[in-house]
Amino acid sequence: MAPQEESEIVQCLAESRAEFLAAAEGLSESQAKVFPAPGRWSVVECVEHVVAAETRILGWLRNPIAEPAPPVNKEREAQILSRVAARATAVEAPEAVRPSGRFATLAEALAEFEAIRAASIQFAEKQGAGLYSLAAKHPFLGVCNGAEAMVLIAAHSRRHAAQIREIREIPPAL
Repeated sequence: MAPQEESEIVQCLAESRAEFLAAAEGLSESQAKVFPAPGRWSVVECVEHVVAAETRILGWLRNPIAEPAPPVNKEREAQILSRVAARATAVEAPEAVRPSGRFATLAEALAEFEAIRAASIQFAEKQGAGLYSLAAKHPFLGVCNGAEAMVLIAAHSRRHAAQIREIREIPPAL
């Protein structure tokens, strides 16, 4: 279901924050650095990617592009929420948001996630209905209004929470 108003967007951000943190809860630092398969990210790298992507999207909203924002479209918000969160289709991350080893520990990465999510929630609360007047250009979705971008942030962390849960299910190597 798409958020129906600004307070629901904030709630969506808060709920996806809790889901993401729960996915990583209880992992040891060594577990968080295990690569599940060649070419696959570790949990620490998943967190780093989510932090980088959210920082980038929030930056776009803080400095919106100078073109009209798309009109309110609850159907598009719902599609972003469901399609981005689903892991049925693999999507290659743009170079700018790929993990680079920025965080030495899971604890450090999660602290940075907490900080950027707090900033996103604060921004959404401050903007309120003004989110719909902001425009940002996403490499896959094209021009989005600020509410769609916030829904994207929430859905993206849900997508990677699912990835972390998948990693946790892989039996440890002997």
